[in-house]
Amino acid sequence: MSLYVAMSVPVHLGLDLRGGTQIVLETRPTAGEDAGPDTVDRTVEVLRGRVDALGVAEPTIVRSGGDRIVVELPGVQDPAEAAEVLGRTARLSFHHVLGTATDATAADAAAGPRPDPSRPPVLPDESGQLLRLDAAVLTGKDVEEAAARFDPQSGAGWHVTVEFKDAGRDRWAGLTGEAACRPTGDPARRVAIVLDDRIISSPQVDPSVSCGTGIGGGSTQINGAFDDGKARELALLINGGALPVPVETVEQRTVGPTLGARAITASVWAAAVGSTLTALFVIAVYRILGLLAAVALVCYGLISYAALAALGATLTLPGLAGFVLAIGMAVDANVLVLERAREEYAAHHRPTPRSALAAGFRNALSAIADSNITTLIAAALLFLLASGPVRGFGVTLGIGVLASMVSALVITRALADLAVARPGLRRRPHLTGIAHTGAVRDRLARRNPRLMRHPRRWLAASAAALVLAGAGIVLRGLDFGIEFTGGRQVEYATATPVDPDRARAALADAGFPHAVVQTSGENRLTVRTGQLTTAQVNAVGAAVGDLTSRADRLRDETIGPSLGKELRRGALIALAVALGAQLVYLAARFRLLLGTAAVAALAHDIVILVGVFAWLGKPVDGVFLAALLTVIGYSVNDSVVVFDRLRELTRHADKERETRFRDLAGRALQQTLPRTVNTGTGAALILTALAGFGGDSLTDFALALLIGLAVGTYSSMFTATPLAVVLQERRR
Repeated sequence: MSLYVAMSVPVHLGLDLRGGTQIVLETRPTAGEDAGPDTVDRTVEVLRGRVDALGVAEPTIVRSGGDRIVVELPGVQDPAEAAEVLGRTARLSFHHVLGTATDATAADAAAGPRPDPSRPPVLPDESGQLLRLDAAVLTGKDVEEAAARFDPQSGAGWHVTVEFKDAGRDRWAGLTGEAACRPTGDPARRVAIVLDDRIISSPQVDPSVSCGTGIGGGSTQINGAFDDGKARELALLINGGALPVPVETVEQRTVGPTLGARAITASVWAAAVGSTLTALFVIAVYRILGLLAAVALVCYGLISYAALAALGATLTLPGLAGFVLAIGMAVDANVLVLERAREEYAAHHRPTPRSALAAGFRNALSAIADSNITTLIAAALLFLLASGPVRGFGVTLGIGVLASMVSALVITRALADLAVARPGLRRRPHLTGIAHTGAVRDRLARRNPRLMRHPRRWLAASAAALVLAGAGIVLRGLDFGIEFTGGRQVEYATATPVDPDRARAALADAGFPHAVVQTSGENRLTVRTGQLTTAQVNAVGAAVGDLTSRADRLRDETIGPSLGKELRRGALIALAVALGAQLVYLAARFRLLLGTAAVAALAHDIVILVGVFAWLGKPVDGVFLAALLTVIGYSVNDSVVVFDRLRELTRHADKERETRFRDLAGRALQQTLPRTVNTGTGAALILTALAGFGGDSLTDFALALLIGLAVGTYSSMFTATPLAVVLQERRR
C-alpha cells in the first residue's frame, strides 16, 4: 500500500526546494484606523492563521517595509483564489434589523456603506431589499468556532454553524430575544449577519422563540445558498479572525527555490552515503539479522514517505534531513531487540537463536513502548498547540515514531523469525549475529568499570558544562537568524537571467554566507539577509552586478521576522507543556524521581546545545529549531532505555533482597551501554555524511545534531542516571 501511495501521490516540496507563489499585500487603513507597525504585525498573525487553514504547510509570511506583507506559498493550486481569501477583511458582525429603508436612506446606501457613521447602516439583503441595521451587537471576536456543515434532511444544504463564547452567548440570546418581540413577518423580527459590509444572511427569528428570552445555547446557523467550497471558505474566514485593516493584493508572481540545485543534489548524495554507511554498520555488527534490520529500515523509509505524501505534508530541506536522520534513529528499536537477544543467548545458553530472539523481542518491548510513547506525547502536543514549522515538525515526528515501531516490531520480527527458523542458521548460530556478546559488552565485562561509584563527580562535570554553555549565551549572545529578527530584502532587475547558485556563491564570497537568494519573475533576483548598513547593501549590489552587465535596485525594504511573536510564544508553550506531559508519563510509568532526572537531563542538553552555538557564533534560525526539537526526542529516548533496565533490575533485586540503588543503576548503565554505542554510531554515520556532503545549507543542521547526539548520549548516562542516584540517596 505504501509503495502504491508513494508512486501515485506526489509529495509537496517546500519553498526551499521548489519555490512557489509570492503574494504581496499592502495595508489600506481607513479613517480612524491605526496603521502603525503593531497593526501590521497583528495582520500578519491573522494571515498566518488563514494560510494554516488553507492547508498550506511551511509558508513564509513577513512584514516588508512599513505597510506591506509578503506571503510565499509552496505548491498552491489556485494562487488567485488564495490571494482572494487572504485579502478578505472578514469583519463579521450581527445586527438587529430596524426596518426596511426609505427612499432617503436608499440614496445613502447607493453611495456606499456607512457614509455617515452617526446614522444606522443601510445594506441590501440577499434578495436586494435595503435594510436599516442597528449597531453591531456581536462581532467576530465573540465567536468560539465556525464549521461548514451539510444537512440534506432539513433542506438547509451547506451552511455554517457558529458557536459563541463567553459574553457572546448572552448577547446572542439578547439580540434574538429582542427580535422575537416583533410580530411574524415584520422586518424588525430579522437578525442580519454581515461580513465585510455585506449581508450574507438575515433570517427571521423562529416563532417558537420567546420574547425577551431569545435563543439559548450560544449558537446559530448561517444559510446563504452555499456550496461546499463557499461554506468552508466562510468558516475559514470566521475562524481566522478579521484583519485589523483592509489589505489589497498589489503583486502576485512565481518565485524560485531558496536553495539551488547544487544544494539539493548534495543533500541527496549525503542521504545516500549516510544511509548506506548506517546499513553497512548494522550488517557488520549483527550479520544476518543486521541485514534483515536494514531491509526493515528501507520499509520504514517507504512507509514514512507514503504517510507524508498521503497527508499532503510539505517537505523542506531540514525536513528531508530530519527524515533521513530518522532512518538512522529508527535503528534504535532494532538494536534494542538484538542486544537483548544477545544477552538471553549468553546468559541462559539458549539452545536455538529463535528462542533467544523471541525473548529479545519480549524483553525489549517495554523500553521501545515507553521511549516511543514519550516522543508521541511531545509530537501530539506540538501539533495541537504550535503552528507553522513547529506544528509540521510534530506531524513528521509522529509519523516517524509510528513507522519505526512498525519497522522493528512487525517487519524485522517477521523477517527474523523466518530466517532463524531455517536449518542452515540453526546449525551455524554465529551467522545470526546474536550468538556472541559483541566487542563493547566483552570489554565492559573484562574491566567492570563500576560507572556509578562516584555519581557526584559526573554531576559536577555536567554542572561545569552547563556553566560554560551559559557563559557563552551571556557573554557572546545568540545570533538569531532573520526568521526571528527580520532583516533586509533587496530586489534587483538584471539585464540577463542570473543563476541563483552563482549569486549565492558570489554573496558568500562577499561576506554574506547566510543570504537567501530567489529568482522572482523574469530577470529579477531577490536577496534576503539580516540587518545591513548602507555599505553592506552596496556590497550586495556589487556582488550581484558582477554576474550580469546591469543590476538595477528595484526595491530595498526592511522585513519583519517570519517566525512572529505569536508563533514563537505558541512554540514555547507547546514545548513546555510537552515536557510537563512527558514528566507526568515517566512518573506514572517509572517513578517521579526517575521522571524528574530524565527531564532535568533534557534541559541540560538544550542549554549546552544553545551555548555551543553561542560560542561558535552560529546562527539560531529555523533550521536550528528543527535540530533542537530532534535532539529533545533523542535525549528522552536514551534516558528511558536506561531507566527501563533499572526498573527491571530493581524488580529482580527485590526478590533477591539486593537494595543498593547505586549498584543497580551502575549495572543498568553498563548493560545498556552496547545499545547506546551502536545506536549512537549509526546516527553519527548519517550525520557525518550530512555534514560532509550536504553543503552549506545542511552543515549547521548536521553540526547541531552531532553536538546534540553527543550531549544527549552523555546526559542519559552521566547526568540523568547519577542525578537519580543522588536524589534517591538524599531521600534516605
